[in-house]
Amino acid sequence: MTNDIYGPFPGGAEFLRALTEGQRARYEELGANLDVVERRIADACAAAGRPRESVTLIVVTKTYPAEDTALLAGLGVTDVAENRDQDAAPKAEQCRNLPLDWHFVGQLQTNKVRSVVRYANHVHSVDRLRLVESLSAAVLKSERPELGCLVQVALDKEQGEGAHRAGVGPEDVAELTDAIADTPGLRLDGVMTVAPLAGPLAGDPARAFDRLTEIATAVRAAHPAATMVSAGMSGDLEQAIAAGATHVRVGTAVLGVRSPLR
Repeated sequence: MTNDIYGPFPGGAEFLRALTEGQRARYEELGANLDVVERRIADACAAAGRPRESVTLIVVTKTYPAEDTALLAGLGVTDVAENRDQDAAPKAEQCRNLPLDWHFVGQLQTNKVRSVVRYANHVHSVDRLRLVESLSAAVLKSERPELGCLVQVALDKEQGEGAHRAGVGPEDVAELTDAIADTPGLRLDGVMTVAPLAGPLAGDPARAFDRLTEIATAVRAAHPAATMVSAGMSGDLEQAIAAGATHVRVGTAVLGVRSPLR
């Protein structure tokens, strides 16, 4: 395939001329899906009395090829997310000239930290002090700008469920946010959650996201610049926006349910 779609200025007539027939079909499919998601976000913002620009769409491109990421950039997407470094690193390298803000949203092992800090501008899944230390060391060694960090909140841990799942219980958020804020090379951006699968909030994303808003408010009281609230995915973005999410992470609703790459 041509490299033209990985150039620094996606979109416009020149970009469209570079597309093969198959790429153009995928571009149109992604564009139609984006339109639907954009309408959902706009409607949810209107229902919540919020301006549309108060919510950032992050398209989760996991399992899909770099070609899709380039096509999304051509459609005006600026924020993309990945959850596995082994997939994200080569994709980010191929798309390095595109105007994209990369978010890492998956569980992060310390042995992957050095790779992740090469391309990610935000890590949404900080959940332990050791990871904070590893991220700081990698950032300082690389001499890159500060890395934005969000604490992943596991709401089911508040009720004693999900002991082995990623994320920290609400009672441990303050300690971890303080640690990030005090650690060189890192910037505390806010909090993230996934609607829980266990405990009293399971199956009730509206209540779960309301609880996250309470936690985010407490974090901002101590750290006013930590304004990001990352919550909501394809199936529950409306509830997340109603509760105050500033960033929604949408994959399937944009990329579809076609067979992903292995």
